[in-house]
Amino acid sequence: MIENTKVLCGKDKKHVIHPWADLGNFQKTESTVIAEANGYIVVDTDGNQYIDGIAGMWCVNIGYGRKEMAEVIAEQAMRMPYCNHFGANTNVPAAELAAKLSELTPGDINWVHYTNSGSAAVDSALRFVQYYFNSLGKPEKKQIITRDDAYHGSTYLTASLSGKQVDKSYFDYIKEFIHHLPTPNPSSRPENMSIDEFCDAKVKELEDKILELGADKVACFIAEPILGSGGVIVPPSGYQKRTFEICRKYDVLYISDEVVTGFGRLGHFFASKNVFDIIPDIIITAKGITSGYQPLGAAIISDRLVQQISGKMARPNSFFTNGYTFSGHPVACAAALKNIEIIEREKINDHVKQIGPYFLARLSTLAEIPVVNEVRGHHLMACVECVIDETGPTETNIAFASKIDRYCQDNGLILRPYGELCILSPPLIIDQPGIDRMVEIMKNSILKAQEEIKWPQKKI
Repeated sequence: MIENTKVLCGKDKKHVIHPWADLGNFQKTESTVIAEANGYIVVDTDGNQYIDGIAGMWCVNIGYGRKEMAEVIAEQAMRMPYCNHFGANTNVPAAELAAKLSELTPGDINWVHYTNSGSAAVDSALRFVQYYFNSLGKPEKKQIITRDDAYHGSTYLTASLSGKQVDKSYFDYIKEFIHHLPTPNPSSRPENMSIDEFCDAKVKELEDKILELGADKVACFIAEPILGSGGVIVPPSGYQKRTFEICRKYDVLYISDEVVTGFGRLGHFFASKNVFDIIPDIIITAKGITSGYQPLGAAIISDRLVQQISGKMARPNSFFTNGYTFSGHPVACAAALKNIEIIEREKINDHVKQIGPYFLARLSTLAEIPVVNEVRGHHLMACVECVIDETGPTETNIAFASKIDRYCQDNGLILRPYGELCILSPPLIIDQPGIDRMVEIMKNSILKAQEEIKWPQKKI
């Protein structure tokens, strides 16, 4: 029997430090205690139902309540719940999943290093890059280029890579070898600059930074194809391919962080090649790889890189001393295999290709509301940006977005507020009625918040 909400909240407030909690008032903040879920609906301990507009955290791609996922997890746990994955040890699901991922990734990206999160996968990819250049006798290639508004994780290294200024707080961050380029958000361009000119400028910024640091000093450029939690920022057309070509020109490795865009969110298992026409050196995945049913991540590395530092090419005592207790976890890998099977069998990627344009078209109607500055996105990831005073995460804009979040939740929709932004990334099984309801709730919530602050309105 589930305890009542008040008792559970009391235990939570007394004992749990949540990710991204405001330590100044988190013990006074009311919590929503989610008790069960099915499809794209979650239910709290008071029986209130919500459309999960953010798929948990960009991850519950196949939706909740999948009995066959629970069965395969239980079956593997009974057969063998854990296996040491270090050295030459492996297990059946880990080996089978690696082979399947090799089929799904583009080009020669065939080598899987398992982790238990996206943060750890990015961290491991960067450690591999360091190991790679040190093994090649190029220890001076240490500099890493990333971008403002990027998010790559919350380890010491990956939090330093991330460029979301709202997230920077009282932690320490690595600064010696990490460099941030300005955001590739087209909305940030000067009024008299075209999209094509903006793209030219962003590509030039990368090349200029490589030349400034010295191509012999730059190890890699890491990029989300679409910047997810930084505000669903869709760079201008051609940006991804042109930045990739710059990296190739200067022998800089390209890491594509597909933790969000992978496993169907853009209608493909991986978007790097199919959507953006690049075959990077390393692809990062997590979240949707198991649809959140188990924690799992991976850095998937190209043959070209691995072959240069292994076998006859390996240096003496070339142990790759990076990994985790739960690397290649058999239950998590079994869940990933079943998740992939479901996505393929139910043609979920095709569904995303069909429903994604409808999702963005319906959301775009919100742009008629005066306080909505922009609606942007790509298939089933989107952002509604509201502006009350000046553009950006001002105190007024953040407070307004918080109102929208509260009103949405009161009316049955969970979204993700970030600064002045309202971010949406529903489970990939979302249907037209679910999208219509999401947009209706958002529209009513924005109008209510707008009316509260006496903002001029126009009919929509």
